Amino acid sequence: MTDQSLSKTPAIAEPRSTSMLSMLWRDKLAFCSAVVLLLIVLCALLGPALLGDLATSQNLRGRNSPPFDLARGWAFFLGGDSLGRPMLARLIVAARSTMMVAAGAVVAALAVGALLGLVAGYMGKTTSQVIMRLADVIMSFPSLLIAVVVLYVLGPSIPNMILVLAITRIPIYLRTTRAEVLEVRERMFVQAAVVMGASHWRIIARHILPVVAPTLVTIATLDFAFVMLAESSLSFLGIGIQPPDITWGLMVSQGRPYLTTAWWLALWPGVCIVITTLALNLLSNWMRIALDPAQRWRLEARSTKDE
Repeated sequence: MTDQSLSKTPAIAEPRSTSMLSMLWRDKLAFCSAVVLLLIVLCALLGPALLGDLATSQNLRGRNSPPFDLARGWAFFLGGDSLGRPMLARLIVAARSTMMVAAGAVVAALAVGALLGLVAGYMGKTTSQVIMRLADVIMSFPSLLIAVVVLYVLGPSIPNMILVLAITRIPIYLRTTRAEVLEVRERMFVQAAVVMGASHWRIIARHILPVVAPTLVTIATLDFAFVMLAESSLSFLGIGIQPPDITWGLMVSQGRPYLTTAWWLALWPGVCIVITTLALNLLSNWMRIALDPAQRWRLEARSTKDE
């Protein structure tokens, strides 16, 4: 009797783990954003090698040629600039400098800010106060003003641009990391590691950092769009990247005098900036849920329901 009743008892379905790629595929907006960003990264990596000469070759007969005119070739599908250079090739080549500045600034700010935040959150009160006062000093000045002053003194270049943008973004990661560490260090698994005699750096690297990392990655994805917009603003003001290097912000600045006669000179790089920023914002919103164990079940349940 007992065996029969047990045999009729329905088996409890074990929860299935859903991969990140599967959850990304189910969220169409996030998936499209990831595809767009992948295409932009490929353009940044391969564009200068394939189209570098075409983007810099001048043809005064085709200056300010209108878009969607294939008579001059596929490279002039988006028109030509004031020196007859194809806009499509220049947009692809400019993606490299734009992505290089944004990625370099975000990675540098993330590394320095996370390290200082881990130390400030885990070590004693004196060390924390010194580090936080440093962050307050940086945040007391407007970031754009710091960038203008530093670039005016050091000169506009890609390394200087990365340096100044990274400095202005360090407090964001520092304060976020410190707040996370203050909460994580009181959990039971960290206290157990302390009791077992683990060193401070081992506890930080093996127990605290993996818990804090998803939050930092989400912030970095969102901050990438902000840094790219800041670089575009500085290039538009004329103190950012200078020719012969090109960025989307510099192209917008160069096309400003021709807004009434050749609107496409400023429109297409502006569209690239908007599309990239929008894709980063959508992807960061998805990553915020996917990397949070407390909210990831929403995406997993959606994936299981669709199957």
